[in-house]
Amino acid sequence: MSTFRTKSNVPCLHSELPITLGRLTDFPDDPISCMRQLQATHGDLAVLEEQGQRLVFVFGPEWNQRVLADEKTFRSWFFAVRGPRNSAQRRLTSGLLSMNGEEHKRHRRMVMQPFQKKTIAGYHEAICRLTTEMLQTWQIGEVRDMHAEMTQFMLRLSSALLFGLDQPQLVYRVGKKIDRWVHLNHQTGLGAVVSDSRSTAGYDRLLDLAENLEDDIQQMIDNRRRSRNRRTDVLSLLIRAHDQQGGEVCDEKLIGHAALLFGAAHLTTAHTLTWTLFLLAEHPSIMRGVADEMALALTNPTPMPQEVTQRPYLERVIKESMRLLPASGYLQRLTSEPVELGPLKLSRGTPVIFSQFMTHHLPALYPDPERFLPDRWLEISPSAYAYLPFGAGSRMCIGGPLAMMIVKTALPMILERYRLTVLPGAEISGKIISSMLGPITSVPMLLSPLDGRFEASPVTGNIHSLVHLHEAPLTDQSEIRRAA
Repeated sequence: MSTFRTKSNVPCLHSELPITLGRLTDFPDDPISCMRQLQATHGDLAVLEEQGQRLVFVFGPEWNQRVLADEKTFRSWFFAVRGPRNSAQRRLTSGLLSMNGEEHKRHRRMVMQPFQKKTIAGYHEAICRLTTEMLQTWQIGEVRDMHAEMTQFMLRLSSALLFGLDQPQLVYRVGKKIDRWVHLNHQTGLGAVVSDSRSTAGYDRLLDLAENLEDDIQQMIDNRRRSRNRRTDVLSLLIRAHDQQGGEVCDEKLIGHAALLFGAAHLTTAHTLTWTLFLLAEHPSIMRGVADEMALALTNPTPMPQEVTQRPYLERVIKESMRLLPASGYLQRLTSEPVELGPLKLSRGTPVIFSQFMTHHLPALYPDPERFLPDRWLEISPSAYAYLPFGAGSRMCIGGPLAMMIVKTALPMILERYRLTVLPGAEISGKIISSMLGPITSVPMLLSPLDGRFEASPVTGNIHSLVHLHEAPLTDQSEIRRAA
């Protein structure tokens, strides 16, 4: 790759400071390769600089804590494109992830209410019902793209939990629009940091989509207020919390919260489900351990909330999956004032990027970091800043417990019905896009009966640069070839 090359095609490093002169666009083009090269060159604090513009990178728990614990200096910066004043884009990006200081604390207390432990337990029935509906469309002998299946499943589930399903057509339409809006925000937002025509070309489309999306969310809010039914979806709970504060929080903020909660929820959880199913399929001995635990623990085909936390081996599998392939690959902060960060003197408005992926792959923290080893969790207990799939500090993702409830409920329901095998020779590749690490290819899997014949399959793609897989031989795969 051509990262960090000057016109003379020689890497250009600052003589004293951990700075590499190169192209800022190399980071969004291939975030993992860019961060790996910076870390290999400079260690856990590095800068990529182009014509005076800087991206600062911090890797590892010490620097993570330095940045994430100092909210005053390192401000949340989720959306770079806020839009003109009085625009729908400005209002939609005014939710929790864009707030700082006292405003963030006050709104977080309100938004937390639908995500309390007791409230989350009430979502269990909907999770089970929608998982069952998905599984009823699957047939033994089919090859299903688990990436597409989990994405659609989470689109439906996130829509149901956040917005309810009394108006399914409106709800699904809003969910799909939020998905497009979040992607377009990250794509266009690059232009706020890097002069790149690819990023700025979608600005007008972003503003138009924001106007349309805001109208739909406002319609749902108005419908909830007119209804006499006491609904339990997240939006209804937010509206009640909002109204109990006597209108202290305006509808514009409420709309922003709804859009951001959905945008932060459905794709990250879909990626976690997809990666975990893939890793289990490619590690037969681990899948066999999960099957044995389910055979002992499950008396009900749809696990109850209390059963979700009673599977220690599955718990380790999920934690290891979220370490190895975290759905959130990196996030960023913006300096609110001049600050010294190690030997660096940063000016106000400097982007600082911390990476869950890079921290989770540091050998000093996790020996053999590219291997899928759930039992490592019997021996390690990393700090909150060394293992941070949901972030860390006071801005830790409020939806984390709900996401874990979904994953721990849906996975057993899938795995106690089907044996999943990756199609031999399939290309499996992943990339961080819009800060999220997900598949950029299909993840085709054969659905087989539960006969205990767990087998790994040889696959191609850049997955081998992310995970150390033990490939299966190209023999004894006739069943899968016939299905394909």
